[in-house]
Amino acid sequence: MPPSIAASDRRTVMTPPTDTLAPVTAEGCLHGWFLRGVARDPDAEALRIGPHGYSYRRLHERALALAGSLVRACGGRPRRVGLLAARSELAYAGVLAAGYAGAAVVPLNPDFPAERNRRMIAAAGLDAVLVDASGRALLPELADELGAAAVIGDSDSGDDADGDAAPLARPFTPAPDDVAYILFTSGSTGRPKGVPVLHRNVDAYLRHVHDRYAFTADDVFSQTFDLTFDLAMFDLFCAWGSGGTLVTVPPKAFMALPDFVAQHGITVWFSSPSVISLVRRLRRLVPGALSTLRLSLFCGEPLLRFDAADWQAAAPDSRLENLYGPTELTISCSAHRWDDRTSPDACVNDVVPIGTLHPGSPWVLVGPDGRADPESGELCVRGPQMVPGYLDPGDDEGRFLRLGGERWYRTGDLARLRPDGELVYLGRRDHQVKIRGVRVELAEVEWGLRRCTGVQDAVAVAVGDELVAFYLGRRRPPADLIDELSAFFPRYMIPLSFVHLEEFPLNANRKTDRGALAARAARALPGGAR
Repeated sequence: MPPSIAASDRRTVMTPPTDTLAPVTAEGCLHGWFLRGVARDPDAEALRIGPHGYSYRRLHERALALAGSLVRACGGRPRRVGLLAARSELAYAGVLAAGYAGAAVVPLNPDFPAERNRRMIAAAGLDAVLVDASGRALLPELADELGAAAVIGDSDSGDDADGDAAPLARPFTPAPDDVAYILFTSGSTGRPKGVPVLHRNVDAYLRHVHDRYAFTADDVFSQTFDLTFDLAMFDLFCAWGSGGTLVTVPPKAFMALPDFVAQHGITVWFSSPSVISLVRRLRRLVPGALSTLRLSLFCGEPLLRFDAADWQAAAPDSRLENLYGPTELTISCSAHRWDDRTSPDACVNDVVPIGTLHPGSPWVLVGPDGRADPESGELCVRGPQMVPGYLDPGDDEGRFLRLGGERWYRTGDLARLRPDGELVYLGRRDHQVKIRGVRVELAEVEWGLRRCTGVQDAVAVAVGDELVAFYLGRRRPPADLIDELSAFFPRYMIPLSFVHLEEFPLNANRKTDRGALAARAARALPGGAR
């Protein structure tokens, strides 16, 4: 327990009544990182959910029990196991159990619309699904897609119902080219695209970050991301691979985040950058407020210059890094370490650089003509973290590139090389919209809006041939905003409509929900400020 928690408040770490634990290892696979924590100290706290702590021993034995039920229900080693659970003991043990049984885990989300979960289930072809109480309540809506898939997990009352099968004696050890997990990203057609990440992909990633950040058993890690988002795998297996403690961060904690961080003694923070502006609006992002942090990492969307500076001031003893990487390149593939002296001048459109690629991950910038460009273009990457392709091979078209005899993943992100060898992010290739026939980069429009007096943050979206701007801060007459923007933008880059908000909508991973804003923009036109 962190010393900041008084003895009377310390949580009881839940441990099964056993004094033995057979030594187990599984090098080169995802759950092998958890087994490192088990081997180091099985009675240490692996997971904290609210007032409850769970030891490495307990999670390990719960995962073995679930894995035994999976193997029995499937008549042998399953291929793909769904996980319909949300921040419960079963959810975290379930990630391990699927791997222990030799299967790929397919996280689902009880808060997703049933239609999206059905599409994910159909695409994955599940042999079984692990459910907690929240997931079990949704099974009637998903029954047609689940078909004969075995259902294992918590009962409706919340009591354990792992089945009467004997636990596995020890976990399976998958091959490096076996799939560790399958996640789904948005597809341009509205159909989710499955991304199968191999054990060798995620093992290469974890080896790099464990070396880079030198995690220890004294570290306490935040867990902010939903399990359907690949950044959650960083939280789980960086914590467990070091023998540290993983702390789930409930939504209500963001209302008083410094208090939550101090109470739990969190030392490693990882979230989307949107959290920073939320804490600032609540007037809790004050200098020194996050003094327990030694490492602050942000990923999932662009990190803004003033957000990085304010967080660094709040966490003065913390090393702050901006991470970058799509799911297809396994969690993150580059990093920039923030420096108050030099980083602000390196920002483009107020966006912090994405830095340098991981060692062993070659990259190239590709121009519109499909040829390598030494200065700027679409960032393409290959290497040990690149997945072989999508679950549906038909989705590979246009996402992978043959260049110089090698296969590269096309990120869809535009970048520019700085003289110091770092990359700066210029925006999404698909965020280059045409306004009255002229190409416009939405990131540049947002940068201009943030320059306007009283505007704290902004998101621009395109609706047909017009721009709509959403902004936070002081409400301004649209004519005044147009006048300010006219000082440095041509008319076609100035939004037609301005919508003032108290806060941006966030998705399940606390990233700005651009889809929701685009839908609202479509309703806002024609018209002026709202």
